[in-house]
Amino acid sequence: MSAFWSAYITILSLGCLAFVAGAMIFTTRLDVHREDDGTTGHDYDGIKEYDNPMPRWWVKMFWMGIVFFICYVALYPALGSYKGYLNWTSHGEHDKDKAEYDAKYGPIFKAYAEKPVEELAQDAAAMKIAGRLYANNCAACHGADARGAKGFPNLTDDDWLYGGEPDKLIETLTNGRLAVVGGSKMPAWGETLGEQGIKEVAAYVLTLSDRKLSEADSKLAEAGQARFVVCAACHGAEGKGNQALGAPNLTDTIWLYGGSKATIEETLRKGRNGAMPAWGESLGKEKVHLLAAYVWSLSHGK
Repeated sequence: MSAFWSAYITILSLGCLAFVAGAMIFTTRLDVHREDDGTTGHDYDGIKEYDNPMPRWWVKMFWMGIVFFICYVALYPALGSYKGYLNWTSHGEHDKDKAEYDAKYGPIFKAYAEKPVEELAQDAAAMKIAGRLYANNCAACHGADARGAKGFPNLTDDDWLYGGEPDKLIETLTNGRLAVVGGSKMPAWGETLGEQGIKEVAAYVLTLSDRKLSEADSKLAEAGQARFVVCAACHGAEGKGNQALGAPNLTDTIWLYGGSKATIEETLRKGRNGAMPAWGESLGKEKVHLLAAYVWSLSHGK
């Protein structure tokens, strides 16, 4: 924190404290005129104003609050760059709790990490822990049932963009997958192919998964086959995809963003740019190994 902001926070906090304390002292010593009947003499449409003192318990609690404030800012880092007498920090508290957690559960995760993914997937106790890890870190995108959503892969089938082998799952969880050039980005072909070309290629892509087309779309597909050469670089000449690039298989009926003609045209026209976050740093390799076993079990039976 800069010296300016440290001074600003300190002056503002202590200034407010001084103002409140001063106001309390001033009001308790203020001499207010009272009539013989105990009122101030003010009359509002027949309603007379009294000047009864505040309850003593309220005044005492108010002063106790001021004393608490003084003690708190003296002990804890509440005033700018002042670290407090106890030298307490939220980071230190977190590190302490984490150290206690690691000491208690570290040996358990270490033992699990030494087992092969396939064997670990059969361990009911391990999968119960892994299920909680999944719920806390993965379910937000892939769903509580791991069946995914539009743009988020289904983890319960056997269709994998980068491969579903244990080592590939660990690699994906550890490093993430980023849809950038050289990665799994689906480029936009709208300007290159033009609107007519988009319709032709979309129609041809539909034929790869044995879709029935209308006569008009069949003619478009014939023209689109020649244009598909620009797609073959990633998806292959037969459209079966390439897991090294994360290019999906176009010959099955599994579609990450939807397989309707309109959606395929939209994908071709605008491209797709998704990302899978990396969990290696935040979870550690042992928990990643456990999660990989859980994900593997989803498509291989628990």
